[in-house]
Amino acid sequence: MASSSVSSFYSPRLAALEPYVPGEQPRIANLVKLNTNENPYPPSPHAVDAVQQAAASGLERYPDPESLALREAVAQRHGLGVDEVFAGNGSDEVLAHAFFAFFRQSEPLLCPDVTYSFYRVYAQRYEIDCELQSVDDALRIDVDALAARASRGCGGIVLANPNAPTGIGLPLGEIVKLLQACPHRVVLVDEAYVDFGGASALPLIEQYPNLLVVQTLSKSRALAGLRVGFACGQAHLIEAMTRGKNTFNSYPLGRPAVAGAVAALQDEAWFDQTCKAVIDTREGLTLELEDLGFEVLPSQANFVFARHPQRDAAELALALRERAVLVRHFRAPRIAQYLRISIGTRAQCSALIDALADILGPA
Repeated sequence: MASSSVSSFYSPRLAALEPYVPGEQPRIANLVKLNTNENPYPPSPHAVDAVQQAAASGLERYPDPESLALREAVAQRHGLGVDEVFAGNGSDEVLAHAFFAFFRQSEPLLCPDVTYSFYRVYAQRYEIDCELQSVDDALRIDVDALAARASRGCGGIVLANPNAPTGIGLPLGEIVKLLQACPHRVVLVDEAYVDFGGASALPLIEQYPNLLVVQTLSKSRALAGLRVGFACGQAHLIEAMTRGKNTFNSYPLGRPAVAGAVAALQDEAWFDQTCKAVIDTREGLTLELEDLGFEVLPSQANFVFARHPQRDAAELALALRERAVLVRHFRAPRIAQYLRISIGTRAQCSALIDALADILGPA
């Protein structure tokens, strides 16, 4: 059937949407895959065992619709009440529920112009007016300008900390400025990468009723394949998100996902070991990229954002792909000359550097 005939079945709202394009998941032999910020190390062995045990029996029954065991594990780890934790099918779904619950206000949602592009997709999907605030020339979020704009009235603020795709983190004092500038609307802080060196806003929850913090187990806990995320905030915010969830999907997390997530959260030794390995490799990779002439932004995430002053980023990405090394290139304004490079194992990062050295030629 022709594509035009298929699209005739679309609702007008669907036809108007511009979907998010996820990172490529190709099937290439011996691929060095550094394009989707996955953890290069496997999850905790305890998490793998828990998933297998959960899958061995009970799959004929629906899971707990409230994911209570997972919420208890998150609450215990972060010193929160269970009623201050919401669990969902990956942080992307958690973010979607938050956008639906809090941001369709009469005033615009404020968001940096260089950040996770899914925010603008959600805003379009839920018909939220989204006003982009420019990052500065160093691609840092301009907190003072954002706070000044918020103080004049807004429908809320959403930002990633550390930011994506730059990897640049904000100290907690800057988050406090935004919370105080926007006291009557929700400030959503997406902390997908916080465990790789960022400062979490979770300790601010009891003080600020407008703060919602979203995290994922896909990155630092190496559970991208299970799709587990959570949000933390005061109970009234979690109640609102639960209300929205139960109009969409009462059972977002299956038994194996909950079991694996709980076991991963409880294995602090594995978490510490793998996070340290990623951070150490990131610092080494940054130095090696700079030796090749790249400019690398300061990162507190499991990736780096880099550009080469003399080489086109799109051409570099293509040349790397031809050598079975995959990185992420964005064609968006202001960042089109940058490559986002996920932190792999030391061997994977060495393969990247070797490929780049071959592409760039003699210094």
